[in-house]
Amino acid sequence: MSLKKTIIHESMRLFSMKGFTSTSIDEILTASNSSKGGFYNHFKSKEELFLQVLDEARQIWRERNLAGMGPDQDPIANIKQLLVNFRDRYLKDSHDFPGGCIFIILLVELKNQRPHLADEINKGFIGLKGLIKRFLDQASDSGRLRAHANTETISEMIFNGMMGAAVAYTGQKSGTNLDQAIDCMFSYIESFET
Repeated sequence: MSLKKTIIHESMRLFSMKGFTSTSIDEILTASNSSKGGFYNHFKSKEELFLQVLDEARQIWRERNLAGMGPDQDPIANIKQLLVNFRDRYLKDSHDFPGGCIFIILLVELKNQRPHLADEINKGFIGLKGLIKRFLDQASDSGRLRAHANTETISEMIFNGMMGAAVAYTGQKSGTNLDQAIDCMFSYIESFET
């Protein structure tokens, strides 16, 4: 792994545990076995590093959470696969994200301190809600959901259920509670199926 990649990866791990503002450049240098010259050769500032860490975290999120899903699959099955992936392939990843969901951790930390960075994180949440809604709209259009099902409301509930599960798991690291949260979302979705 190149020094730049190492710095990004180790920063991502540190940001997931300590947040952005509480992680010092010196901690990043120690974790990545780099010098200040090595750091500043690749990044103009800690904020520039943040944006590259965010890109890397998004890439990992997509690889982990979208696995096994596809445009030709049943849209309800895609949502359920997303939930299983979110639980098993993303939230339980203690290697890349030892502190939990990096997006929630950073959004909460940065919303008031550095809103422009929080806005960058929020773009991903907007995209996730949109993805869930598209799957639900496809399910509705194909007759897989009951006629009264409001896809906007259901997608909001699923999204907020995922966020709640991520926060609870980050704080408790309880696989049992996480499984129960995902099972509850399955039951919620199934209550609207035809």
